[in-house]
Amino acid sequence: MADNEQLKGKAISNMIWRLAERTGAQGVAFVVSIVLARFLAPDAYGTVALLMVFTTILNVFVDSGLGNSLIQKKNADDLDFSTVFVFNMFVCLILYAGLFFMAPAISAFYNDSSLTSMMRVLGLTLVIAGIKNIQQAYVSRKLLLKKFFYSTLGGTIVAAIVGIWMAYKGFGAWAIVSQQVINAAIDTTILYITVDWKPHFKFSFERFKGLYSFGWKLLVSALLDTIYTNVRQLIVGKIYSSADLGNYNQGDKFPKTIVNNINNAIDSVLLPVMSSAQDDKIRMKSMTRRSIKTSTYIMAPIMMGLAFTAKPLVSLLLTDKWLGCVPYLQVFCISYMFYPIHTANLNAIKAMGRSDLFLKLEIEKKLVGIITIIVALFYGPFVMACSMTVSTFFNAFLNAAPNKKLMNYSYWEQMKDILPGILLAIVMGICTLPARLLGFGNLVTLLLQVIIGVCVYVAGSYIFKLESFILLIDIIKSKRGRKK
Repeated sequence: MADNEQLKGKAISNMIWRLAERTGAQGVAFVVSIVLARFLAPDAYGTVALLMVFTTILNVFVDSGLGNSLIQKKNADDLDFSTVFVFNMFVCLILYAGLFFMAPAISAFYNDSSLTSMMRVLGLTLVIAGIKNIQQAYVSRKLLLKKFFYSTLGGTIVAAIVGIWMAYKGFGAWAIVSQQVINAAIDTTILYITVDWKPHFKFSFERFKGLYSFGWKLLVSALLDTIYTNVRQLIVGKIYSSADLGNYNQGDKFPKTIVNNINNAIDSVLLPVMSSAQDDKIRMKSMTRRSIKTSTYIMAPIMMGLAFTAKPLVSLLLTDKWLGCVPYLQVFCISYMFYPIHTANLNAIKAMGRSDLFLKLEIEKKLVGIITIIVALFYGPFVMACSMTVSTFFNAFLNAAPNKKLMNYSYWEQMKDILPGILLAIVMGICTLPARLLGFGNLVTLLLQVIIGVCVYVAGSYIFKLESFILLIDIIKSKRGRKK
C-alpha cells in the first residue's frame, strides 16, 4: 500500500514537472509563432510545413519503437540502452544521407528549387534526435522528468531569439528552419549534460533482438500513424497552393500544440507507471479510467473554448491575413478533443506488452482513414480537414475495443466517463457566443468570452459534482497542505 502511495506521489510530481516543461516551452513557442506569423506570409509557413512532413516521417525510424521497449522492459540496464543508442545513430546517419541526396528530386516534384537547401539543413534534426531519444527514454523510465524542464526551455528560448531576429531581417522560411535546428541542438546538449547516464559504444545482438521483438510493431504502428497524419498536408501542398497549406497548418498548430503538451505530460508518466502494474488488471483499469476522465475534463473546455473564440483570437494575434485558418482551427479542435481516450487506451495496451494488438489497431485505423481521404480528396482542403474528424470518431471506438477484454473496460463505459466533461464544454462554448454580438473590439470580446467560459465550466462542474473536478480540487488542497 505504501509503495502504491509512493508511486502515485512520484507520478503526480513528475506529471506536474512535465506539464510545467511543456507549458513553459510551448508558451515561449506560442509567442514566437505569433511574432513570426506577423512577419511571414502563409505561403512561407506552407513551405516549411511541407519540409517538416518529410523529417517528421523519417523521425519515426530514429526511435524505431526501441525507446518504448526500454521503458516497458522490466530490467533494462546499461547494455540495453547502449545497444539502442548505437543502432539509432547508425539509422540516423543513413536516413540523413538518404534525405540529403533525395532533396533535389523532392524540390522538383513540388516545383520549388528553394526546398533543396532548406531540407538538407532541417534534416540535421534527424541526427540530433538519435542522441536525444535514448536520453529521453532513460529520463522517462527513471521518472526524472524535471530534467526535461531545463533542457526544453533552454532550447526553446535561444531558438526563439534567433528565429525572431532572422524573420525581422527578412530571411523568410529560413527563420523557421533555423529555429527548429537550433532548438533541437541546444535541447539535446542540455539533456546530455544534466542526465547521469551517458551512451557507450557497446552493442549486443541478443539484447537488440529482445527489444526489437517488442519495438518493431510499435515502429510500424508509429510509421503508419505519422504517414497517415501528414499525408493530408502532402496532398494539400501538391494539389492546392502553399497558402492553402499555410492556413491548414496554422489552423492545426493551435489545438495540436495544446493537446501535445497535455498528452506528452500524461504519456511520459502513464506508460512507465502502467508498466509497473502490467500484471494487475484492476489497477490498470483504475489508472486508465482516471486518466481518461481527468484528461478529457481538462482537454474538452480548452478545445471548445479555442473553437468558439477562434475568429477574434486569430485576428488579434496573427492579424486578419490569417483569418483563412479559422475554419480549419475549429474543425481540428473537435478532433483533438478526443485524443485523451486514444492516449490512455493505447498506453494500457503497450504497458501490457501487447504491441501486436497495437499494430493491428493502427492498420485498421489507417484503412478507415485512407477511405476518408480518398472521399475528401476532390472537395478541397477544408473537406480534407473534416475527414480527419470523421476518422477520429472511428479511431476512438477501435482503440477502446481491446480493453474490454484486457481489463474489462468497455467503449460504452469510456463514453459514459467522458460525456459529462464534453457536454459541459459544449454548453460553455455556446454561452460565450453572445459576447461576440456586443460590438466590442477583438481583445475585449476575447476576454469576455474567456471569463464567461471559465465561470460556466467551473460553476457547472461544482453544481453537477463532476468527479474530475473534485479530484483536482483535492490535489490542490493536498499540495497546499504540504506547503503549510
